[in-house]
Formats: sequence, structure tokens, C-alpha cells
Amino acid sequence: MACHVRIASENARLGTPEVKLGIMCGYAGTQRLPRLVGKGRALEMLLTGEMVDAQEALRIGLVNRVVPKDKLMAEAEALLRKMLANGPVSLRFVIEAVNSGLELPLAEAQYLEATLFGLICATDDMKEGRRPSSRRGRPSSPASNEESVGSATRRQGAAHCPAAIAFNPES
Repeated sequence: MACHVRIASENARLGTPEVKLGIMCGYAGTQRLPRLVGKGRALEMLLTGEMVDAQEALRIGLVNRVVPKDKLMAEAEALLRKMLANGPVSLRFVIEAVNSGLELPLAEAQYLEATLFGLICATDDMKEGRRPSSRRGRPSSPASNEESVGSATRRQGAAHCPAAIAFNPES
């Protein structure tokens, strides 16, 4: 639940069975699950401890994709490569806008997005992205954009790296 993108194999079963052991879901599961699937569905899963299959997980928004078991890692890697082909600062700012924006009133979230958009327009990634595709190089590293982005946006950690996780119950 803590990943930006979740991919499940067709035979995966997901859930929070902790209540069946007389404990509760930890590691922020009671906070993340309702944000993904809604309060009612999350409470049902958390209070019953029942698992859902991959297709149900897809239907309720717990996973983004369901793929055949033998293609799981290849699909996850392909999706991650597609993300990483984009400018690293733009990826970082999109994740920041979505994650932080969900915690803010809409007007403040829109202001955050506009601020990040303004900052990114001064980066090498933006200049590179506006070139015709035949003349583009690789997007710059986040380090090469640090001066143009400014110290207010510098943060470390996994929250700014796109992540794809693959669920396979037999791995």
C-alpha cells in the first residue's frame, strides 16, 4: 500500500488479516488502505480480515494492474522504465503534488501544484523536454537541477522516486 504503483499477478490475494490474530494492521495500513479504496471498503477489509483476489483488488483500486504470473516482473520493470524515461524532477514534483495535495484543502493543493509547476519551468529537464524528440538527450539527474529548483524543494527519500511493486504470492 505504500508504493506509488502496485501490480499484482493474477493469482495474488491481498488483505489485512491481522484482526484474525487479535491484533490490528500496523505500518500505517489503517491510514493507507482507506485512501486507496475508500473508508467503507477499507473498514470491511480491516475488520473482517478477509482477503481479496487480484481482480477484486483491481476493481477497488488496491492495485493498478493485474498481469499473468509469468509476466509479473517484466511488466513491473517495463512500467518503471517508462516512468524513469521522464525527467526526474518532473517525476519528483508530480509525486509531491499528489501526496501532499491529498492532505490539503483543494485551493492549497492547487497553489502547491502551481508553485511546483513554476519551479520546474526553470529546470534543465523542462528545457530538454521541449526539444524535438529527435534532438533530446537523456533527462538530467536531480542533482543537475538542484540550483534551479531551489533549496525549498530539496528532500531526500523514497517518497520522490517512482516505485512499482509486484505482488506474487509464491515468490
